[in-house]
Amino acid sequence: MTTSTQLAYRHRPGPLHAIFLAGTVPLFLGALLSDIAYYQSYQIQWSNFAAWLIAGGLVFCGLALVFALINLIRAEHKGGRAVLYFLLLLITWVLGLVNAFEHAKDAWAVMPTGLVMSVVVTVLSLVAAWIGLSNLRSGGVR
Repeated sequence: MTTSTQLAYRHRPGPLHAIFLAGTVPLFLGALLSDIAYYQSYQIQWSNFAAWLIAGGLVFCGLALVFALINLIRAEHKGGRAVLYFLLLLITWVLGLVNAFEHAKDAWAVMPTGLVMSVVVTVLSLVAAWIGLSNLRSGGVR
């Protein structure tokens, strides 16, 4: 009797994938909080902090995106959840890159677009992490 192994989409990411995915949330959230502090205090250093946190979030999000793409390619059945997760990460990364370009502007030119972009990217990273780290089944027979 022959045995065939089928690669199924992993509902939960591996440990390294989970670290990169979970790392995007505090980095983008820190950038949002830095933007709020800059909006309230007019201290340019908060904008610099936000720019660096966005860059770190892009690195982590990009690595999580690579893992999600590999996982999606290897899966035999490419379900809606897998595609949704990949697309959310991709949109988060692209809008994060636009946000990084926005934060490259000089001084107050970052506001208010940078703040709005930080809110959008943070919410997207939270949703992507929620979908990526959660499992539809909580145990039992699969």
